[in-house]
Amino acid sequence: MVEEQVILVNEHDEQIGLMPKMEAHEKAVLHRAFSVFVFNAKNELMLQQRAAHKYHSPLLWTNTCCSHQRDGESNVEAGIRRLKEEMGFTTALKETTSFIYKAPFDNGLTEHELDHIMLGYYENDPIINKQEVEDWKWMPLEDVKHDINVHPELYTAWFKIIFDKFYNYINTNA
Repeated sequence: MVEEQVILVNEHDEQIGLMPKMEAHEKAVLHRAFSVFVFNAKNELMLQQRAAHKYHSPLLWTNTCCSHQRDGESNVEAGIRRLKEEMGFTTALKETTSFIYKAPFDNGLTEHELDHIMLGYYENDPIINKQEVEDWKWMPLEDVKHDINVHPELYTAWFKIIFDKFYNYINTNA
């Protein structure tokens, strides 16, 4: 099996190359990524708990899905693809904003990503891929914000950063 490649970018999101995903995380090289936030009509956010065998952040709660774009794939195409692979459904996605973050992990890997945030809407239960997702739940945004403050250790680094930086933006655009 060929290792997935990530798209290396500069701080202006201009593609400068490709690199195997693990190598990019070992070297902390800036690469393109995305985070999808799916809401229902009650303005609840669908959260996923990452699978236990994930190489970083296992069993932590995070946004609906997140991953890396493939070479030649738009942000929305990548989000829709990965939402189907992880959560078992598709929905229209809207690009909202992006930001750069860097988060080292205890295992020596580092996420250094230019992360594109996308929003979508869905009313049904997902059909989760147990290879990717341990569990899922709907939560009101205020409850998520409160729980992150009380139990930050239960959430992924990028999710906490997004929530801290963009809570008001996400809340008004959801």
